Amino acid sequence: MPESVVCSNSLMSDEFELQGDFDFDDDFDEELAEFDDFEDDFEEVSVRTAVMQKNDMIALLCIKTAQAGAAICRVDPREDRPAVQIYDDASAAVEWFTRSLRTSRKNGWNVIYDGLPLQG
Repeated sequence: MPESVVCSNSLMSDEFELQGDFDFDDDFDEELAEFDDFEDDFEEVSVRTAVMQKNDMIALLCIKTAQAGAAICRVDPREDRPAVQIYDDASAAVEWFTRSLRTSRKNGWNVIYDGLPLQG
């Protein structure tokens, strides 16, 4: 998961400027601190990101796994803040992640990307 995303307004026309209602302030950074710090504690970390779309909403479901555990982060546009869950058992986290994706599909979400985090 990239730490920051920079968009140059000089390259974007008014038609395509971001008009979201997300407020990416220090509170957002604090919520994701556990998720980001998880990677620093372990040498071999696998990361998977799912981007989902439903109507005019976009949601993210991300998982980081290591030998000693895992972390899952969910960004839902209907929630005020991202949700982070830490697991001692990586296989339990993968099972939860898989179940969550399956449930999301049943609830009308389309998975538009599922793989390594996008950079850039």
